Amino acid sequence: MPEHLSTLQLVAAVFFTLAGVVWAIGVLRLLRRFRAQALRELAAARLPFLPAQRTGPPRESVELTPAEQDAFAGLIRQLGHR
Repeated sequence: MPEHLSTLQLVAAVFFTLAGVVWAIGVLRLLRRFRAQALRELAAARLPFLPAQRTGPPRESVELTPAEQDAFAGLIRQLGHR
C-alpha cells in the first residue's frame, strides 16, 4: 500500500475502476444486442430499391453431331496424355 495515499483514496480508486469495468461491459452488451436486432431487421426487410439479383446467365446446351462428338473425344484423349 503506497504511503502517500489514504485508505479512503485507495477504496475510491478501486470502486471507480470496478464501476468503469461494469459500465464498459454493460455498454458492450447493449451494443451487441442492438446490432444483432438491427441485422435481423435488415435481413427481414428486403430493400425495395435494389433490383432482384440473378445468379448467372441461363444454361445453354447444343446437340453435337456424331462427327463433332468424335472430334471432342479425340481432343480430350490428347489433353489427357499430358
